[in-house]
Amino acid sequence: MPAAAQKAPAKPDFHQWALTPPMGWNSWDCYGPTVTEAEVKANADYMAQHLKSSGWEYVVVDIRWYVSNDTAHGYNEKNPEWNIDAYGRFVPAPNRFPSSAGGKGFKPLADYMHAKGLKFGIHIMRGVPVIAVQRKLPILGSKATAADIYSKEGQAGWLHDMYTVVAGRPGAQEYYNSLFKLYASWGVDFVKVDDLSSPYHKPEVEMIRKAIDLSGRKIVLSTSPGETPIAEAKHVQAHANMWRTVGDFWDSWEQLKEHFEVCNRWSPYIRPGAFPDADMLPLGRLGIRAERGDDRMTRFTHDEQYTLMSLWSIFRSPLMFGGDLPSNDAFTLSLLTNQDVLAVHHNSTNNRQLFRKDNLIAWTADDPKTGDKFLALFNAQDQELAPASEAAWASTIITRQTPGQSQALDVDITGATKLYLNVRDGGDDIAWDHADWLNPVLTNGSKTVQLSTLPWKSASAGWGNVTADKSVSGAELMVAGKKYERGIGTHSNSMIEYDLPAGYTRFQATAGLDNAGAVQNTGGTLQFLVYTKNPYLPMPADSAKVLVSFTQLGLSGPCTVRDLWAGKELGQVTGEFAPYVRRHGAKLYRISRVKKQ
Repeated sequence: MPAAAQKAPAKPDFHQWALTPPMGWNSWDCYGPTVTEAEVKANADYMAQHLKSSGWEYVVVDIRWYVSNDTAHGYNEKNPEWNIDAYGRFVPAPNRFPSSAGGKGFKPLADYMHAKGLKFGIHIMRGVPVIAVQRKLPILGSKATAADIYSKEGQAGWLHDMYTVVAGRPGAQEYYNSLFKLYASWGVDFVKVDDLSSPYHKPEVEMIRKAIDLSGRKIVLSTSPGETPIAEAKHVQAHANMWRTVGDFWDSWEQLKEHFEVCNRWSPYIRPGAFPDADMLPLGRLGIRAERGDDRMTRFTHDEQYTLMSLWSIFRSPLMFGGDLPSNDAFTLSLLTNQDVLAVHHNSTNNRQLFRKDNLIAWTADDPKTGDKFLALFNAQDQELAPASEAAWASTIITRQTPGQSQALDVDITGATKLYLNVRDGGDDIAWDHADWLNPVLTNGSKTVQLSTLPWKSASAGWGNVTADKSVSGAELMVAGKKYERGIGTHSNSMIEYDLPAGYTRFQATAGLDNAGAVQNTGGTLQFLVYTKNPYLPMPADSAKVLVSFTQLGLSGPCTVRDLWAGKELGQVTGEFAPYVRRHGAKLYRISRVKKQ
């Protein structure tokens, strides 16, 4: 056959490798950058025994498995002990992963997973290691070195392990090829690539896709963090199996509530083998040695956990459990093994928001095999706040572009008995909205007291805990590069309530975006407000009726309704369906036409 007539080898369709949304466990939410082999195996053992039969299969080791001396509650960037091979590729730290000793890499651990019928995944950072560039390590399959392919432009602001790989330079594609050849030799089935999709590094996305396709192994690709730019939706669909739609998601109702709009925005882009990723499930026991937060059971109420699992299922997000699986209680296990609910996640199509009115929300999807409809109902109502126009003081929107990343305030509190410090998200979302009230004082001209030394009556934050004289992440208060000893660290959306001591007439402070938010790829967006009167509007009812007309679902005539979480048939319904849904709670139903006899 003439050479021109010969067909090139068919390009593998990686979408076939994950036709349903991936389900598994990731070490990040409970172990941060410090997980050990024994802990990974313990979670794999639990999955094999309790979850595998329900479709859970991936066990993923998250960030910095190549650092021998990493630390919880942040990263060790002062004196990290790297483990790297002769070709500039990170390898597992043998003190944390003993089976990797002697150059075995992750193959023994991957073999352990495969023997249990599970799949093995790892996290990597986009780029080439800084240490490989500094040492000018050679690139396997190329005459170039790491120093020939890098750029400092685009380096992650939150972790400085890597430099950008510049597409088109000799050795650039070969470097990524060498990475994924190594991972394939270890038996890796899943790779989460961080610092890739927010901002979106299109050239490196394409190099990574090509490297996986050349690796000879079916490796599912997950991109992180979010939000991936929706303008790149079609590109990421064509190159990855899953991509993040939000920044890191923790056990915060404020963050969970934001997912309704995010999922609505991304639902048109769900397709077999390519899934918008609403991020991990911060359920069960979290924060054992996490980057953020302390050892705890999830802060989500049971109602909020039903909301999370219902939305992730009808949105068909990948499900990556973040808690320590062996610590699960019976309720947590029941969330992960409900076969009726998982059927929605695995098999539904045409997934979309039906309506959102007064924060009563309905989603629907189709069962393509039966013609049934799935219906998820949510009550996301909250006690609302008075408008900013009623505040005693309100800042403009503060971002990292704001001069000084802060605004000073001086508020008249003469005669007031209450002080409410409010931080809002600035009109976008709460991602990286680390907020500081700096040097907050009460004064009357002759006497001054530091507010951070006084007890608050109540305090809430959209992420983490309100903290006196520290940032919400537990670090020193820092705004625009300057450190402060006195202040209050919080995170939008936040409210701090004080009973004011008598005799003070002014409240003075500086309201600023903390460094922890300012250095992130997307930064933070904040508005600070001060109230001297109760800013809360009336509390909504504990439950609300959510009415859905069957015509909205494309149904007519009598239908049967099954409550999927309860596993109960509710009988026949005609015309409309209007159950009560608890505040912050959810209901999930299968609705079937009654067949004519």
